[in-house]
Amino acid sequence: MSMSKNDEREWIKIDLHIHTLDDPKDAVDYSAHQLLERARALGFRVLAITLHDAVFNRPEVFADAAAMGILLIPAAEMRLHGADVIVLNVSAEEMAELKSFDDLRRLRARRGDSIFTIAPHPFYRFGGSIGSRLFQEIDCFDAIEFCHFHVGLFNPNRRAKRVASRFGKPLIATSDAHRLHAFGRHYTSIPMPSALTLENVFAALRSGPLRLTSPACSFAALVSAIYFVFLAHPFRVRRKIAASKRQSSSGETRVVR
Repeated sequence: MSMSKNDEREWIKIDLHIHTLDDPKDAVDYSAHQLLERARALGFRVLAITLHDAVFNRPEVFADAAAMGILLIPAAEMRLHGADVIVLNVSAEEMAELKSFDDLRRLRARRGDSIFTIAPHPFYRFGGSIGSRLFQEIDCFDAIEFCHFHVGLFNPNRRAKRVASRFGKPLIATSDAHRLHAFGRHYTSIPMPSALTLENVFAALRSGPLRLTSPACSFAALVSAIYFVFLAHPFRVRRKIAASKRQSSSGETRVVR
């Protein structure tokens, strides 16, 4: 999918919705460093690791990304009243204060254009999709995600595209990667800015033009995704939670002794 006319400018690839094994709520089997290596090999220049309800803030990973020429944005995928929200360029302290959409409005008013918010997979009927509430909370978002999971007649992104057009919001294609091989096929491209800074990237996203790359799933990819989303991944999450509880219980026992 492309959302711009051809021109001779240099374009760079960005992905602003990615998970790694650091995620406290998801069971992911690849590391941030593995992600960086794949991103460098595929020519990505801007990434955001969006852990669930936590800001990715490991300094050594940010340093490695910078050494590779990749701008890594501190970010998180928060759940507010059952709806997922991606917030870019925030601190852990700021995210800890986010409990409602009104809190998000206050944060946006205080930070202005120095943060960027995305409504991920808004009209998909699983996970933390915001659904029709997006109309009520539209002022909380800078952009709307074009979700990677679509094929044939199954494409809730059509509605997302209509809403984005109605409210003048850009569509942002992402991978929402939970498996390493899923990263790299779905992304947004922006014209190369004069300097690769957060300010310039956010300005480019807001003003365009943008190119969206998000091919439809093949039949094999569709079957694999369904298996992962509804069977393998829930099992991994339950196993991770059980292991965490065992570790916690073991730790408490040692403290009592």
